[in-house]
Amino acid sequence: MRIDDLKRKEVINSCTCRILGCADDVEFDICTGCIKAIIVPGPGKWCGLICSEFEFVIPFQCIIQVGPDIILVKVDEDEVKRKVKIV
Repeated sequence: MRIDDLKRKEVINSCTCRILGCADDVEFDICTGCIKAIIVPGPGKWCGLICSEFEFVIPFQCIIQVGPDIILVKVDEDEVKRKVKIV
């Protein structure tokens, strides 16, 4: 599977049955080449169009299943939130 394939899948938290959004990026270990986490942008500040204040950084081990349309994860949303740095 390619990273681009992940971007088309909705990420759903199995703990809350809430859609977190679509995977937007991945974080990987440069030494091993292994994926460490998937990154899902938080909701936008204005009608979902302007950049969000935070993103979900979901560790790879929290992914339960990757299906044809969704990625099922089991996370505490407050623990995986990371504030977005605006440059």
